[in-house]
Amino acid sequence: MTVISRLPGAVEEEWDWQLSGACRAADSGLFFHPAGERGQAHDDRDRAAKAVCARCPVRERCLMHALATRERYGVWGGCTEEERQHLLRRRRRNRGRVGEVSSSDR
Repeated sequence: MTVISRLPGAVEEEWDWQLSGACRAADSGLFFHPAGERGQAHDDRDRAAKAVCARCPVRERCLMHALATRERYGVWGGCTEEERQHLLRRRRRNRGRVGEVSSSDR
């Protein structure tokens, strides 16, 4: 059976943006919640992760990557899993219009 990956090919330019991510200096646990985390602890961790993303020079590129690859877990480009799902649903509803996610979409 043929499996088609949603990930871009192994082209260095496709991944170089990650070297500039503000998250590189942060603990990855900040962006991915532990199993069972709920309530205030979950909200606080998401808020802290988004604060790192807010000052990141590649935030838009990161979000585009997460949307293109249907990244299921973690905070990417300043958006949680739920927020990215909302953006993807909106994008599907608006198919036929300009497909770019703009800052007004968040």
